[in-house]
Amino acid sequence: MKRNATAVWNGSGKEGSGNLTTQSTVLNKTQYSYSSRFENGVGTNPEELMAAAHAGCFTMKLTFVLNAAGFTPDEITTNCEISLDNGVITESALTVKAKVPGLTDEQLQTAAADAKENCPVSKAYGAIGSITMKAELV
Repeated sequence: MKRNATAVWNGSGKEGSGNLTTQSTVLNKTQYSYSSRFENGVGTNPEELMAAAHAGCFTMKLTFVLNAAGFTPDEITTNCEISLDNGVITESALTVKAKVPGLTDEQLQTAAADAKENCPVSKAYGAIGSITMKAELV
């Protein structure tokens, strides 16, 4: 399986702006800019999208781990905060709230640790094994 997204940018880094479109079109020419990334401007930014990806992937993996242990969650809510410090992404912090009938805190901690280690986005953020690039002038 492969998924894709496209970014278009016009102008300089600080005064310019761009848009993002995903394969599913959930994002469809969604604006992003210096202001939406480094200030509080309207639009999205790469770190927000990374946080959404990690929260979504982790939560789904946790659900599968709990299902394998015989539990069905009523609700799992995960907040992910991506930290960008001096041009470097330094942390992805997950905060989880789970409502799971019959589950003990110890079982939740074990399942959450499994999900944190084994969700595909956690693995990608932990160590990128390969980055490839093709560049072409048009």
